[in-house]
Amino acid sequence: MKPEASKLLKKIQSKTARIGVIGLGYVGLPLVKTFLQKGFRVTGFDVDQKKVDMLMRGRTYIRHISTAELKDFLGRKTFKATSDFRGLREVDAILICVPTPLDGHGAPDLSYVLNSTITVAENIRRGQLVVLESTTYPGTTDEEMLPILEAGGLKGGRDFFLAFSPEREDPGNKSFSTATTPKVVGGLTPDCLKLAKTLYDQIIVKTVPVSSTKAAESAKLLENIFRSVNIALVNELKMIFDRMGIDVWEVIRAASSKPFGFMPFYPGPGLGGHCIPIDPFYLTWKAKEVDYRTKFIELAGEINTFMPYYVIEKTVGALNERGKSVKGARILVLGLAYKKDIDDSRESPSLKIISLFQGHGAKVSYNDPYVPKVAGHREYPGLELDSVPLTKALLKRADAVIIATDHSAYDYAWLVKNASLVVDTRNAVKRPRKNVVKA
Repeated sequence: MKPEASKLLKKIQSKTARIGVIGLGYVGLPLVKTFLQKGFRVTGFDVDQKKVDMLMRGRTYIRHISTAELKDFLGRKTFKATSDFRGLREVDAILICVPTPLDGHGAPDLSYVLNSTITVAENIRRGQLVVLESTTYPGTTDEEMLPILEAGGLKGGRDFFLAFSPEREDPGNKSFSTATTPKVVGGLTPDCLKLAKTLYDQIIVKTVPVSSTKAAESAKLLENIFRSVNIALVNELKMIFDRMGIDVWEVIRAASSKPFGFMPFYPGPGLGGHCIPIDPFYLTWKAKEVDYRTKFIELAGEINTFMPYYVIEKTVGALNERGKSVKGARILVLGLAYKKDIDDSRESPSLKIISLFQGHGAKVSYNDPYVPKVAGHREYPGLELDSVPLTKALLKRADAVIIATDHSAYDYAWLVKNASLVVDTRNAVKRPRKNVVKA
């Protein structure tokens, strides 16, 4: 092991290494919390001064990070947040947790990763470990980041150390947290892998080393492509079975009784979150370099992207049967988060559903107990709404109530009792009702 690597290894094992996390969102902040809980000192970096100020005042903006925990870490002086990236020089390990969206043409947008890498390169010193956690295409760490980091004269694998370890955050999952979810790790060199694995060994239940950063990058893509393709399958089956008068949810329950060879996936109004709707297309783009078209991935994307339109079609049909036009109809969308019991609305199908209804001339409002306001989504720059109080009067005024997210906080029996038309995209209403349409 190289001398610089040996020094850092000892710091990591003794938990005297200072951790820096770039990006304090749904991935970065839980990672910060986990390192703090395991006894490390952590500095969080973010370009959003509002986030930094909130954290330094002991206020949280992510539901599953409590204010009490945050204030405790601040009180013990083991955590600080800052927008001054010169502080990167003071940390020993730099973990990059920034968004990797698609651009307006469906191509990977690595601007957040590359800008963060440039910032790291401006502040890097000997003996530091840099780990990318953001999901990306194979080759990003070695081919895109490494040249930037080495531009100042330091050599990767000798003077500093580079690795990729994809995040596996699942907001709202009560069974698995950052600390209890196994973590894949790939390094630029054996020393890089050893350091990154040892670092995560201090906080994660199990680390899974692989031969390269490309293998680690590919593993993350496989995880999300697997989900995307299988969700597309049940979404397509939902539409087929609906035409046949068959309840897809009953079919899935029956198939799930097989103890081997089957894993249940569930249909919905479309894909949400920052992973499954986006990550598969990183591989689609990269595959063009090797002259291969990812037909399976693209077809799954087409089906999943169509689902909000299917919700609109079912709603329009149900309104027509009641002698009402969608134009001018009062539509109430329940749930803006992309899945139940969380406050994350990134890529939520509800955003598309609201936008489509508005395009049809409907008067749309929404309620979500965890998302009080919708604004600032770059795909929907003009969409700005506040969550409205969910009342009996509101339900009775609505021409259609769309269950887009099946939050546990909703009383579905009460909803069905007071709404004239309910369009259920999540099978939240189990028993057949005359005023409930499954979509």
